[in-house]
Amino acid sequence: MRDLNYQLKQLCARNRDGSFATRHDRERLLDLIAHQLHELGFRHMQTSSLKPRHVERLVERWRGEGLGAGTIKNRMAALRWWAEKIGKPGVVASRNDHYGIAERTFVTNCSKAREISESVLARVGDPWTAMSLRLQAAFGLRRSESIKIQPSWADRGDVLVLKGSWTKGGREREVPIRAGGQRALLDEAKRLAAGGSLIPREMTYVQQLRRFEHQCARAGIHQVHGHRHHYAQSRYLALTGWPAPAAGGPTSKQLTAEQKVVDRAARLQISAELGHGRLQVVAIYCGT
Repeated sequence: MRDLNYQLKQLCARNRDGSFATRHDRERLLDLIAHQLHELGFRHMQTSSLKPRHVERLVERWRGEGLGAGTIKNRMAALRWWAEKIGKPGVVASRNDHYGIAERTFVTNCSKAREISESVLARVGDPWTAMSLRLQAAFGLRRSESIKIQPSWADRGDVLVLKGSWTKGGREREVPIRAGGQRALLDEAKRLAAGGSLIPREMTYVQQLRRFEHQCARAGIHQVHGHRHHYAQSRYLALTGWPAPAAGGPTSKQLTAEQKVVDRAARLQISAELGHGRLQVVAIYCGT
């Protein structure tokens, strides 16, 4: 491991702010950034070596690769964290538009939903990873939730209860168990987990998360968050009787007054099932 990669790893170990998922993602991004700085010709860097020219060259590379604004902004956040921890916050400009990074577009009526087929699942060699992917699609779970879940504990008959320790922000929530397919899948998950979680007993969460990422990459499965988009749009159709705007349905401006009442109730329900505290977030999944 090069000096910069190692030093950034140590910097992350000493500064454990944020949730586990946040820390994991930050360390992964900083490791990638260290590799890319080396590829750009910046050799023998230390964590204290970060300068504005390094940031500018990285942004230039990312924009040249055609990365989305959201992806670049996540990397910029990791760079700002690095700069702050070494006492040099001014190395990275406070505003992304300084680097010509476009504003992130959160809400569009273009669907980001992803379905997962049996043929794609067949390429996943790890049964725990495959089960996590299936639970994401069936219950709208986040990646970490689908790995940490203890199916036998979570199954309460007509609802799936998610512990706060599994969820983003520590918010416990319930997801209805509605269809026969969900029940059959949950029973299969309970047999696989054998009273535990979807982390094999000999592994830690981090180890299984890395195996999950590796298995998905090998199988060509990308943007797993799209399974939550598909779940949200499916629920919107079931609750309202018409497709979500992101799935080709009518926009909010095209709804009648009566339909708008149904639309709002559906969005409130979907927000609760996805574990979001704000109604506006549902627009990211379903459109407006």
